[in-house]
Amino acid sequence: MPKRDFKRELKHLYNPSTKEVTAVDVPPMNFLMIDGSGDPNTSQEYKRAIEALFGLSYALKFMVKKGSIGIDYAVMPLEGLWWAENMSKFSIENKEAWKWTAMIMQPEFITEELVNEAIEAVSKKKKLPSLYKVRFETYHEGKSAQIMHIGPFSEEGSTVDKIHRFIDENGYRRRGKHHEIYLKDLRKCKPESLKTVIRQPFE
Repeated sequence: MPKRDFKRELKHLYNPSTKEVTAVDVPPMNFLMIDGSGDPNTSQEYKRAIEALFGLSYALKFMVKKGSIGIDYAVMPLEGLWWAENMSKFSIENKEAWKWTAMIMQPEFITEELVNEAIEAVSKKKKLPSLYKVRFETYHEGKSAQIMHIGPFSEEGSTVDKIHRFIDENGYRRRGKHHEIYLKDLRKCKPESLKTVIRQPFE
């Protein structure tokens, strides 16, 4: 059974340049999502959200592989939308004020019925406190600017500034939420080797 790699199929969205900002038009895609708030480095809520998202994503993968659909695929990486109620307070120095949506993209053949079935199956095998907070939703980001950041999150500032300059210099304005895609396992990768897609919608 061939294994589909959606990161490769969607290379223009999940493997942008590390040197220059590029514009993309992100189509509607389906995600498992959990909302929360607070510093992701210390928040138990954020940790539980990630556990629930990956637990459910792997359950769906094996259900699809063994079921009537019969497709094997690689689970997609963790993604995050980040913002603050007052965006003037959205800074690295004040992470307690952050709002977030943790999410993992799902293939087009995943349905809400399958998600509900997987939630019930996972709930019988694992204690995941945030499992029932997961929602299945279509997210349409549309026109966005993005670039790949290599290195620790603490050094993202200049990369984010580069995206904002690109948007401003091309006569657009920012909209929506700051978006990050984490291509390496945060628990196993050294900070200097982290690969993060940074994306900002514009209009």
